[in-house]
Amino acid sequence: RSAPAEEEPQDGPEPGRCAYFVARKKRFCRMVPALGRRFCGEHGQQEKENDRKRIPCPLDPKHTVYEDQLQKHLKKCNSREKPKPVYFVQDINAGLKDVAEIPEKQVTLSSLSKEEIENLIIKLKKATNGLELDLKEQILSHKALHEALNDPKNGESAFKHLKQQASILGNMEKLHLLGPGRCFIEFGAGRGKLSHWVDVALQDVEDIQFLLVERATTRFKVDGKHKKRDSVFERLQVDIQHLCLNKVPSLEKKRLPVVGIGKHLCGAATDLALRCLVESYATCCEGENEEPAAKRPKNDKTEMAAKSSADNERNKEDVKPVAGIVIALCCHHKCDWTHYVGREFFQSVGLGPIEFHYFQRMSSWATCGMRETVTSTSEESEDHANNTEEHDQPYSKTESGFDTLQGLPIEERKEIGALCKLLIDHGRIKYLQQRGYRATLQYYTESAVSLENVLLTAVPDTEK
Repeated sequence: RSAPAEEEPQDGPEPGRCAYFVARKKRFCRMVPALGRRFCGEHGQQEKENDRKRIPCPLDPKHTVYEDQLQKHLKKCNSREKPKPVYFVQDINAGLKDVAEIPEKQVTLSSLSKEEIENLIIKLKKATNGLELDLKEQILSHKALHEALNDPKNGESAFKHLKQQASILGNMEKLHLLGPGRCFIEFGAGRGKLSHWVDVALQDVEDIQFLLVERATTRFKVDGKHKKRDSVFERLQVDIQHLCLNKVPSLEKKRLPVVGIGKHLCGAATDLALRCLVESYATCCEGENEEPAAKRPKNDKTEMAAKSSADNERNKEDVKPVAGIVIALCCHHKCDWTHYVGREFFQSVGLGPIEFHYFQRMSSWATCGMRETVTSTSEESEDHANNTEEHDQPYSKTESGFDTLQGLPIEERKEIGALCKLLIDHGRIKYLQQRGYRATLQYYTESAVSLENVLLTAVPDTEK
């Protein structure tokens, strides 16, 4: 059988046919255009698109826009400056105001000599001497996730996230934080998966509110899919650094006790969230409740009424504005001395911003830079799709000082990194304890599930 003869190139379109040349087929289109038109419906639009010019968006050059549509695009571009919400207060949770305390130029870890690194390690071991190095294992689960955990449709990555979420809920239940009349604030919410499972766990409970704090625009959110009308989901698109909870209208109206939650809250974001809860919010709420009592004339009836009123006030005071905090920690190498809540603790053990600068970089030795951890770090990014660079990229060998410590065994590097993490976290615990909270650190999942497997929990200390 002979091969079909190739079509000879046409000099022009057939009479009454579309004038668009289809390069792939080496011929003109054979569709019939509308009366009085040269191109068919499909190619008429394509020809028009080909004539239009795309230019970088002046607000964000990462994306482009048709030049003739620029003015229309600028009015709806996500990168445009939007009006600040009422709960935006510049740097309310930022922390350190005295910039002079921070050295202007920080030397990289890789620039230090071997002796300087060894001196830092000696300081680290001295500072951590006496701290509880062996954290308690508190790997729990919750019935709300049993079905999902046993669903074969969920892959390995999804299963690991479900195990972590189940343990976080289990720890919340153990601390009696899952109950009615609560406002759950998820910091670094991403898609809102953790709040979703808290809502599932409380499906028969009334008077529940959720505030999901995320600075980035998030796709594929799960909070919009809830059919239950009793619980309220509200997103606050703001950086935690500028979030004033006292000015969130829905929270101001209901005044429900707050439970702060977070799954893998990156570095400085944890410190911002803690300060947002226990300084900016709790302190302000407690200040509002401390009003002087009015003087009354003494008689039996007024004394009984005053006693009854005092009892009611005492009951109100028993309900603290922040009922609890449950945050899975991560990315200590993203911490910042400016925002760090444990500065007072660091200074009490003879350390300052320079040591903190190096210790937060050395903390990456616990989880990053080794061959077996390169794939593990990417697992933390499911709920942080907009901040993948903060989770997916293994810490570089140069920044973490690997060139300087070629002779140091991997196990010893991992141990030093873990001590750095523990020291930074202990500063956070001391900060919470000084403000009347019973705070602890525990392992909430296996290291095979997540290398970032430490959970910080805090509830008001009733004994104080």
